[in-house]
Amino acid sequence: MTAIRTRQGIEPGQLRRVFGAFPTGVTAIAALADGTPVGLAASSFTSVSLDPPLVSVCVAHSSTTWPLLRDRPRIGVSVLGVHQEAACRQLAAHDGDRFTGLDWRATPDGAVLIEGASAWFDCSVEQHIRAGDHDIVLLRIHEVDTDHTVAPLVFHASRFRRLETAATDKEPT
Repeated sequence: MTAIRTRQGIEPGQLRRVFGAFPTGVTAIAALADGTPVGLAASSFTSVSLDPPLVSVCVAHSSTTWPLLRDRPRIGVSVLGVHQEAACRQLAAHDGDRFTGLDWRATPDGAVLIEGASAWFDCSVEQHIRAGDHDIVLLRIHEVDTDHTVAPLVFHASRFRRLETAATDKEPT
């Protein structure tokens, strides 16, 4: 049997493993749709610009959730905390109510933010850029907040991980 390859001759599994060498944070992308929270988990989130304030997230064309979110007036981005691994798995699930048991709040404009996250962004869609089998979605930031006491959840090599604090970084006791 021949391995499936990209047009450039790279096996997708190999590419996924190499992409996995770069640790990323994990976010929840969510909004209200007809009064109900709708969301997904994404690790392809990054800062883009300070002026104007922009971030980006990449969404697969195969996503069945993104079409429900893309036209919402506001979208919440929550940087999940290290204690929210189960929430991340739930938000990444392909079936069931992704918000059952999750603590969340909605902004007046309909962005959904996950409580207990390490950071929050209230955004609107600025632009979609088609890029291979994903869209790069530029989000304009309207409001932000953070809780520096909450360590972020990290995804690396297909596993969730925790950041370790170096002994020199720890607060004196």
